[in-house]
Amino acid sequence: MEFDKDSARGLAQLEGYLLWNAEVEDARRRAGRFTDELPWLTRAQREEVERVYTADRVAACRESLVRVSERAAELRGEYAARYRSLRIRCVAAVVLSLGAAGGTCAALALLIR
Repeated sequence: MEFDKDSARGLAQLEGYLLWNAEVEDARRRAGRFTDELPWLTRAQREEVERVYTADRVAACRESLVRVSERAAELRGEYAARYRSLRIRCVAAVVLSLGAAGGTCAALALLIR
């Protein structure tokens, strides 16, 4: 059981690593396309613009991921609370239904005698 959890955690980390690297590579590609539109830049200027553009895009992506992660944690808590409430209501409904059915059967048995 512990092995499965470790494997799942490791796979999730690997997936996160690959997704993050893909995001960084996408930022670099976009920076290159952006500087391609500015042919008057010198090589040093182009590299600096690409570095700044990439850093800005990566920072924006990181902020977005943090917001999504925080919201996911909030939703997980909200849904867990709703699930507990629903489970309690369902169990209460079943218990009340069984009690009512049992009471009805007992009342019928007493009336039939």
